[in-house]
Formats: sequence, C-alpha cells, structure tokens
Amino acid sequence: TRVWSIHCSTETKVTTQRDKTNIQKRGSHIGKICLISTNPLQKYASRTVNLMPVPLFHWHISCQCLMLIRLLSLFLFLALLSTCEAQQKSASTSASASAQKTYTFRSSSRDGIGKYYFGREISHVMGHFGASWLERTEREQEENVSQAIENMKLKPNEVIADIGAGSGYYTFRMAKQVPEGKVLAVDIQPEMLDIMRQKIKKNKIKNVKLIQATEENPNLAKNSIDMAMMVDVYHELSYPKEVMREIVSALKPNGRFILLEYRLEDPKVPIKRLHKMSLEQAVTEMKAVGLKLQENIGNLPWQHFMVFVKE
Repeated sequence: TRVWSIHCSTETKVTTQRDKTNIQKRGSHIGKICLISTNPLQKYASRTVNLMPVPLFHWHISCQCLMLIRLLSLFLFLALLSTCEAQQKSASTSASASAQKTYTFRSSSRDGIGKYYFGREISHVMGHFGASWLERTEREQEENVSQAIENMKLKPNEVIADIGAGSGYYTFRMAKQVPEGKVLAVDIQPEMLDIMRQKIKKNKIKNVKLIQATEENPNLAKNSIDMAMMVDVYHELSYPKEVMREIVSALKPNGRFILLEYRLEDPKVPIKRLHKMSLEQAVTEMKAVGLKLQENIGNLPWQHFMVFVKE
C-alpha cells in the first residue's frame, strides 16, 4: 500500500470534474489526510499539485526520530543546567575560600572586631555619635590640618574622593581648594551624610557630592578621580582589600592615594593602639592592591602622611 502526500498552495484549484473524481478521500493516518489516487494528477490552471509516494512506515520512523530528538534536547538542557549550577557553586566556594585566606579570625581585643588582615586586628568603627570629636576646636592644633591639606598639593580642577568623610571636617576645607573641581564625600553612615547635607544647604556649597558607600564598596566610578584620601579611617575598614581595590580602580592613571594614620611607632601619640598604624604595615597592605609608597611626609605632629601611587 502506498500513501500519497499532497503539497500545494492554498490558491491551487481543481478545474475539471474528471480530476475531482480521480481523487477519493479514504481516511486519515497519524493526523494526516491520506489520498488514494488512481491516476497521477495533472496541472490545474497555472498551478501544479505534486503527489509523492511515501511508504507508511516512514511516518512511524519520523515520529520516533522526533521523539528521540526531543529526549536528547531535554538531556542536553539538563546537563547544561547541572554544569552551570556546579560552576556557580565552585565560584562561590572559591570566593569564600579566598576571603578566608585574606582574613583570619580569632578572639577580639577590647577595641577590635576579631578580624585580622596581614596580622593587624581591625578596629571598631567610630559611630556618628563621635561627630563632635571630629569637629573639636583643638583639632587644628593637635593635627595641623592646614599643613596636611597643603601637603596634598591640590589643583583647582581636581576631583577628590574623601573616603570616610564623617562630618566633613576635611571635605569642606578641601572643597575651597578645588573651586573648579569637586569633592566626593563618601561614607557608609547615613547619619554622617545627613550632617554634611545640612552644611551644604546652609553654606550653599556646590562642589561637594555625597556618596553612600557600603562596607565593601565606596561606589566610585572607574578612572574618575585624581586623588583619594583617608584620614584616620583605613584601620576601621571591615573589608580593606575590597575597598582599596575599588579605590585603585577609580583612580586615574596618574592618580594618587593619600593615607593619614596616627603613628604606631610613636608611643607619645595619645591614641588607642588599634587606631594607629605603622609605616611598614601600611606599605604591606597597599602593596597587596597594587600601590607603592611615593613618599611619607613627616611634618605633622601625630600622623603619617603617606602618598601612594599605582605600581
């Protein structure tokens, strides 16, 4: 038995009665109309209807192949999904292992959080309740802030990021030195940002922009700043390596990072130990993120004034 499959356009017409009687509808097979023909069909009008003989078992083979293809497709999809999940799990495990390798944990001291980076215990963060201490009147005398800003050698059009700006003690002083530029005041505490926001509004300052940071990211655009600086902040960072990587990425090719920290080497500096850093420790930690010491200016009463550039 042969089955004739018909292929024609919707516009094809049978124009003679004889041709119509030569085609008899006999039923269907696997959802398809089967036509039994006694004579080959001729041309009708301007269209040709072609009948191709196809053995019945070809239909069964075609369905079996289609089912096999579907099963193979499903198998490949599941295999791919399983591979992606395994890769994500591996990446997550790798990141976790990397973090554990970067930091170590043990019992905390009174002023620390029990998390260590290159052997240095990270200190607690000074909250916004300490804003008044940042604004103390004797700070200029104790730290010679004017000299520190002079050491920065700011240019009028530079873009500066004050990381851990706090109440804005340095922010607004530097803003006066860059009238054609901008100071990005970055902090993780909304309360500190509110304090600075009030000052901006009160004094109608136009070249200071506030940025809400996270513990791991200062949220600075890549290749966007001429200088980043931290004043007595770095030792409090919960994720120093992650934050510094973002800062290095944000620095322009000739950009610089300025780090002010109370000198650990000087026992006369009246600051808690975990809130101090040695020059050696700072150089070690900056090297881990691709920065090298350009100079350490020693003209401040209590603090290191360290200038780092990209290696």
